Amino acid sequence: MVCIECSKHGKIILHEEPDLPTQKATPRAITPHPVVQKRPIIARVELTQELTDGYANIIRAAREKLLLSHEDLGKKINEKSSVLKHIETGKMAPNNLLATKLEHALKIKLLVPITPEKTGAIPKTSSQELTLGDLIEINQKKKEETPAKRKQS
Repeated sequence: MVCIECSKHGKIILHEEPDLPTQKATPRAITPHPVVQKRPIIARVELTQELTDGYANIIRAAREKLLLSHEDLGKKINEKSSVLKHIETGKMAPNNLLATKLEHALKIKLLVPITPEKTGAIPKTSSQELTLGDLIEINQKKKEETPAKRKQS
């Protein structure tokens, strides 16, 4: 349904009801098809790479080395220059896709494999789930291992 002015620009399409066969309904035809419920798909993503420390300085140095402005680099990787400025100042961290684009365009390495000491190396067997008690024990062990820092006066 459109107004008269708008109707000049289109075609009239009539929707006709399809002719239904006139057969006598049997109890067999009335029974509904069984409804199959699908399980929701749960994506499990294991993080294997992380952003290097000091990524902002690395990106800035590589961009300046290639004599590119924020706008030029943005056009090259199809990103806004404001996003690149925020990344270079450290206000924003690039996601893995953007980090990959920057690596390719600037020929630098931003994503490195996650080291075991940063993950905390949580002991867990494949058949047993991690509990809150396990996490508390891990935190207590970390506190015991790290020496207490002295406050400066």
